[in-house]
Amino acid sequence: MKGRVQIETISSIALKDNPLGDPRRRELPVYLPPSYGSARGRRYPVLYYLPGFTGTARGALNYNPWKENIAERFDRLISEGKAREAILVVVDGFTAYGGSQYLNSSATGRYEDFVAREVVAFIDDKHAAARRPEGRAILGKSSGGFGALTLAMRHPDVFGHCVSHSGDMGFEAGYGTDMLKFATALGRHGGSPRRFVEAFLKSRTKDGFDHGAINLIAMSACYSPNEKSTLGFDLPCDPRTGELVASVWRRWLALDPIHAAAKHAGALRRLKTLWFDAGTRDEYYLHLGARRFSDALKALRVRHTYEEHGFGHFDMAERLDKSLSLLTARARRVG
Repeated sequence: MKGRVQIETISSIALKDNPLGDPRRRELPVYLPPSYGSARGRRYPVLYYLPGFTGTARGALNYNPWKENIAERFDRLISEGKAREAILVVVDGFTAYGGSQYLNSSATGRYEDFVAREVVAFIDDKHAAARRPEGRAILGKSSGGFGALTLAMRHPDVFGHCVSHSGDMGFEAGYGTDMLKFATALGRHGGSPRRFVEAFLKSRTKDGFDHGAINLIAMSACYSPNEKSTLGFDLPCDPRTGELVASVWRRWLALDPIHAAAKHAGALRRLKTLWFDAGTRDEYYLHLGARRFSDALKALRVRHTYEEHGFGHFDMAERLDKSLSLLTARARRVG
């Protein structure tokens, strides 16, 4: 027997009239395990998966004859007896800038509320889902890994388990070169951040834009929104020189899991599972941030597991075999 994927559609109140005009109606792929519906009254643990930057819910299920998508991977693990049955929900946090970091922001929309409140309530209402934190897990990779950690530490009343694969942390290393790329990219737009943003949003194809420059715009919209700014957000660097703007950078660092952990230490201690990893060949040096995060958790006496592997940022999909197996072993079938 195999499980099945059911594409739900959720119409979000939190994303209504968002500043970028992104759709409030989002597809919500839901993987239902093989035995789903066969036993009256049975409830299943739920895993909420957050795609990374520029990723979408539908994109996580793209068909590739040589690669497993996340639903196919989970189905195989269950069939091989390496994972227990659970519901898997893929969440869409895409924006016109490429991603939301799953945060509430006046520059992008209320994506934290969308995930932690609306999506969870939708699944609880429509499916045979466990309805307590110990029966819910949140996981993701890269920006999705950041989102998983952030939502878990902010909403321990919702999620009892958390996994982050190569999550954004250690912002100095991960985003440092993006500032330089952004300042350089502005040369093609008269040195104007506003012209750059307008050109990017209007362009039908984004191939001509440097990824690092786009990433800086997206992260600024998420980490340092400012309704009084002409851009709708503050930049963490001088657009001419790339130098840090200290007052804005402090706002970014407050959201870095390395620093946010102290504020949310009590919530982190409540998690039944806190597991994260990173590759020693990560192109954004996220393994260095992960080491610092682990050190911060140890100092706070927060139980966790940190692992390193030999992959880079883009070739570590097989690590999901371990995390999906772990989470289904930990998450409980509770009402």
